[in-house]
Amino acid sequence: MKFVVSSTELLSHLAALSRVISSKSTMPILDNFLFQLSETALTITASDLESTLITSLQLDNIEGEGSIAVPAKLFIDTLKEFPEQPLTFQIDENSYTVEIFSDNGKYSITGQNAEDFPEMPKMDEESVASINVNHIALKKGIDKTLFATADDELRPVMNGIFIELRPNFMSFVASDAHKLVRYRRTDVKAEFESSFILPKKPAGLLKNLLPKEEFDVKIEFDNKNAFFTLSSYKLICRLVEGNYPSYNSVIPSKNPNVMVIERLNFYNTVKRVSVFSNQASNLIKLNIKDNQLVVSAQDIDFSISAVERLNCEYEGDEMEIGFKSTFLQEILTNISTGDVQVELSDPTRAGLLLPVDSGDEFEDMLMLLMPMMINA
Repeated sequence: MKFVVSSTELLSHLAALSRVISSKSTMPILDNFLFQLSETALTITASDLESTLITSLQLDNIEGEGSIAVPAKLFIDTLKEFPEQPLTFQIDENSYTVEIFSDNGKYSITGQNAEDFPEMPKMDEESVASINVNHIALKKGIDKTLFATADDELRPVMNGIFIELRPNFMSFVASDAHKLVRYRRTDVKAEFESSFILPKKPAGLLKNLLPKEEFDVKIEFDNKNAFFTLSSYKLICRLVEGNYPSYNSVIPSKNPNVMVIERLNFYNTVKRVSVFSNQASNLIKLNIKDNQLVVSAQDIDFSISAVERLNCEYEGDEMEIGFKSTFLQEILTNISTGDVQVELSDPTRAGLLLPVDSGDEFEDMLMLLMPMMINA
């Protein structure tokens, strides 16, 4: 087999695929890329058994057909050192030798038998559901929720993004039991009601691929796997099995105390004041009354404390509530509007943080944060 390909184009595809490969793989073959050559294209696959990413490069100069597994790290390390130039690959399928010819040199790499590479999961045609989703809507949904997923070995359903498809919206939900994010798109509608839990790793892979995408993404899923088809890539991933908790029941509906505040000022204040919080609890206190917010923290062990005052718009009773500063900072980072609306009912119930005028009429975002006991 023989083919010619641009060094930088090949590297860009392999770099995207390399994110799939796990350093903890128990199968040595999974440390390799699978190269499959057809009459017109080079198809490359990487997998960790849970997630599989496939890409194709349309090439003009191809001789022969076949497949081989090639060491991923060595291939990427080699390609990184080349400036943009055409590289010629010659592959001996009997000895699994790969020879790379550049403008000035020749490099030899030993591959492995492609038959050892695991087969791709197949779709269950009887239970498959399919929808085309705008790439920007999908990217935003993952961007806004991925940070809130859990790392919980006892409840694996919390370790992914819960994606709901309904006739009038598509929802992305993530929670780690301390914070919850619900991002809803009303411009993505399904002709059916269904849902699945997208694991954290493939969600991260999509987050990296979607900024380069220009077209709708085709999502197909059955009871076990989801298939995401992009213009240059196809991602197959095993879904998290189990039922996602009923998240709507934890969102408080009556919140009479409402504060609107400039997000960046609020974030910077929380960041500064949190330096003085107890390192174990990261507790900061918010005291709100008369259009003024007082943010404070203290660490009794080291006899340090901090207080800052901010102007805000506030309607409601005077309130003091405690939050974990790291979680509050994460939420404020992932809201992109100039102002944020904070809705509270009482110091023992979850607070809601909502963007004020996102500029996108099709998006509806809600972030929830559980409070901390102030006297704990």
